[in-house]
Amino acid sequence: MKSLIITVIAAAIGLAFSAAALSQSMSKAEYQAAKKNIEAEHKSAKAGCDRLASNAKDICMAEAKGREKVALAELAATYKPSPKARYDARVAKAQADYSVAKEKCDDKGGNAKDVCVKEAQAAQTAAKADAKAQMKTADAIKTAGDKTAKAQGQASEKISDARKDAASDKRDAEYKVAKEKCDALAGNTKDLCVKDAKARYGK
Repeated sequence: MKSLIITVIAAAIGLAFSAAALSQSMSKAEYQAAKKNIEAEHKSAKAGCDRLASNAKDICMAEAKGREKVALAELAATYKPSPKARYDARVAKAQADYSVAKEKCDDKGGNAKDVCVKEAQAAQTAAKADAKAQMKTADAIKTAGDKTAKAQGQASEKISDARKDAASDKRDAEYKVAKEKCDALAGNTKDLCVKDAKARYGK
């Protein structure tokens, strides 16, 4: 266990140094120029959506907006790297994917649409839970940077807690999807479906 934590810390320090080097290689002027390029690409992408109609246009717009938000968040994380900045970039990606997936659900109807939305929400919850766990892990590793036994123990505990929280959030989201699928059934079959979902996800 001790060797594993030391290996993780070493890897994290290596990533921190590479991120810092990347940050130092980007000037404020370069950051501003990159930001303008992202905004210009977004404007062009939006214009491309204008030739579409109905839900196809909504999906296109959601994709364009999502790409811009993700690109800006990743640029910020590159310019000023930190666990929080990387977390924000991952959350931006999760939200962008969710927005697009939700728009695509509009092409469906009834229970199929409801399940589609729940699945999109579950994917977003899972991505956010992973992002949160990764940020907590990075913070824990930073705390354990002095490599003392006590700090390593605390880091290990925080990492374990973060992973448990992420697993719990994912399980809750998956349960909602399973329960929504049961709504397409009726009577005893539906009851059995709900019972099975509760048993499977510990509800």
